[in-house]
Formats: sequence, structure tokens, C-alpha cells
Amino acid sequence: MIHPSTGSMPALAVLGPTASGKSALGLWMAAQGFPIEIISLDSALVFRDMNIGTAKPTPQELALVPHHLIDIITPSETFSAAEFVAQCHALISDIRARGKVPVILGGTMMYYKTLVSGLDNLPAANAEIRQAIEQQAMEQGWPAIHALLAEVDPRTAQRLKPNDSQRLQRALEVFQITGQPLSSFHQRDQLQDLYIPTLAIEPSDRSVLHKRIESRFLEMLAQGLVEEVVQLRHNYVLDETMTSMRCVGYRQVWEHLHGQCTRQEMIDRGIAATRQLAKRQITWLRSTTNKEVVDPLQSNWLESVRPWIQKQIEELLP
Repeated sequence: MIHPSTGSMPALAVLGPTASGKSALGLWMAAQGFPIEIISLDSALVFRDMNIGTAKPTPQELALVPHHLIDIITPSETFSAAEFVAQCHALISDIRARGKVPVILGGTMMYYKTLVSGLDNLPAANAEIRQAIEQQAMEQGWPAIHALLAEVDPRTAQRLKPNDSQRLQRALEVFQITGQPLSSFHQRDQLQDLYIPTLAIEPSDRSVLHKRIESRFLEMLAQGLVEEVVQLRHNYVLDETMTSMRCVGYRQVWEHLHGQCTRQEMIDRGIAATRQLAKRQITWLRSTTNKEVVDPLQSNWLESVRPWIQKQIEELLP
């Protein structure tokens, strides 16, 4: 849903790194009586039965305010950025028709970028080609796939690490389908970005965020994250290449269950991977313009942002 005269989207966006307090802010907004519904901007929350490792809102929290795009597919299915955008636009229309303000809340920055900037005309996934690349990687290793990509798409290969299996696979797949390097799709002129009033949650002290991440991952394990993955493997046909099992935390537990690392190594890897995710999210956020920034490490951070939220919601109310 786009306003034709302003190129803006009648919704709010709340972005932030993992463990920064995004969900707490959304629940606080609802508790304050703001007339909102939340559209999840999280590529992991879409999966049913993946509750602990995704820090999914509890049933009690979900009852406080309507949430959308949570528990919509099984862990064996996929959900693309294009599907997110299509469903997001439909939800915005529905929510506004109910006299509420949509709040797009989460940390999957690719979804947000696609929402405001549009999609490159990339081909759909091809299962046969993907399987062939996966098989080649199993035999030769992902660095060999990286070297192969460097021959046909040096620009993309330069920005990808040799062990970045998911992106390497997609880049080589695009080339094999189209005969064109992935980088050529990203060079096209973009339309002017849509504007969404955006609140960026940016912690001022990275070390505090790191401690939060460590504590939260240990709490997830105490709540039964390993057992959750065991149950997922029992209930669904899964493998380590699936998007669901590539989620931070789940990947490390999968490796542990397959004897690829000890429990302590799993813990260390899970914490490190989550910190790396947060670093990428923060880097992306800080490069984003046209945003209101709030520091969640301030003692009164929720109240400090109230005037901005109030103003935006008043302007957006149908």
C-alpha cells in the first residue's frame, strides 16, 4: 500500500539488532494504548514450532497486541523477501481498514530494504541447480565454489567470504540460470525509495549488547533449545541446507547433534554467530538515513521516544 502523492507507506517501522529490545518496545506501545498491530520483520519467526531459538513472543504477549507473519510456514518451507513484501502490503491495507496503525517490527534488514527499494528482477530458485551446487560443495568444499564464482562474477565473489554457503550458492545459481552475474542485477537504477517513518534501536555500548546476547543464548539452552531441534527433526523432514536450520542458534545445535562440535563449542559458536549477526544489523542501521534513533541502554529509553511515536501515529491514523 503506497500513498500515490508522497511515495510513502502508511506504517511505522521499528528496526534493531537482535537482543536490543524491539519486542519490548512493541509490547510497551500496545500497553500504552497506542492503536497498533505488529507486522513481524523477522525471517525466523515465520517458522512454526521454532519458538525458543527465535525468541518468539509468548502466547500471553501475542494476546496483548495482534501480531502478523508469525508461524505461517513449516520449517521445511521457504519464505522469500518478495513474499514478505506482498503480504506486508496486504496487511497494511487490512490493518488500516480496522482503524489501526501497522508497525513493521524486527531485524531482518533485507526484508526492510526490499520493502522500501523494490526487487531486482532475479530468477526464482531452481532446486535441481541448487542440489548440483550443494553436491559439488560437499565434494570440493565451499572455497572451491567461491573460486568458481570468482571466475564468472568477480564483483560478487569479492564481497562474499569463501564459507558463506547460502550466498555463494545463490550467486552461482543465478549465473547458471541466466548467464549473467548476480552483480549485474544490482547495478540497475533503482526507483526512489519509499519512505516509512523509521525508529532505529541502536545500543551505544556494544559490550553490553554482547552480554545480553550471551545471557539470552544460555537461557534458550536452559529452556530446551537442543530438545526443540530434536523435536523439529522428528516432526519434519529437514536438512542443514534449509533456511530454517541455517538460522542462528539452530545451525550450531544442528552441528552439535551431528557430532560436529562439543556442547561447549556449540555454545561458543552460537554466541559468536549471534554477535556477528548483531554487528551486521548495526552496521546496516547506521548506514541508513531518514530515521529516528533511540539508545535502548538509556534507563528511560521507552519514555524518551514516546513523543516521536505519538506524533507519527497521530499523522498515520486513518
